[in-house]
Amino acid sequence: MLQSTLPPCSILLLAGGRGSRMGGQDKGLIDWQGVPLIAHLHALVRPLSDDLIISCNRNHDRYRAYADQLVSDADTSFPGPLAGIRAALQIARHPWLLVLPCDTPGLDAVLLTELRQLGVQHPAQPCLAREDGQWQPLVSLIPRALADELETAWQSGERSPLRFFLRHAAQALDCPAGDPRLANLNTPQLLRQP
Repeated sequence: MLQSTLPPCSILLLAGGRGSRMGGQDKGLIDWQGVPLIAHLHALVRPLSDDLIISCNRNHDRYRAYADQLVSDADTSFPGPLAGIRAALQIARHPWLLVLPCDTPGLDAVLLTELRQLGVQHPAQPCLAREDGQWQPLVSLIPRALADELETAWQSGERSPLRFFLRHAAQALDCPAGDPRLANLNTPQLLRQP
């Protein structure tokens, strides 16, 4: 299926974490190969959507240059990625929300196209990357129609994206073990690797 035949999607880049493994640094703004991690994802996804959302809880002025919309957690205790997904689903302009973490600069257009194609086949269900049987819930495509159900789950105390997605019959985009496209560069040691 060609890119142009896929339905439009909003895109969420998750950059709202505490950065614990990075000594508290704002991970999306850490340089990798000479530019911030968020810039790598921005370059990949900018051609795919006119609705690029970044979830961030600090450095809003710097992130604004990479986004059409910003969302922040209402709770200042860094409640996790489901908070960013929840906020983005409420403002997304398209029927689908493609969710990606800011620390995966190896993602490519092929994987994102395959994920969106899976969504076309399963329009009412979340679609997630799964690497060698291990779910990757932050590389996902979510129908915006699940926003109200996510809000209900959130109000009931749910904070796990994976649990929420599995309860809604998540579909898997299977990837091989060690797929470099899914590598999280979330420690200083990983960032230094070639």
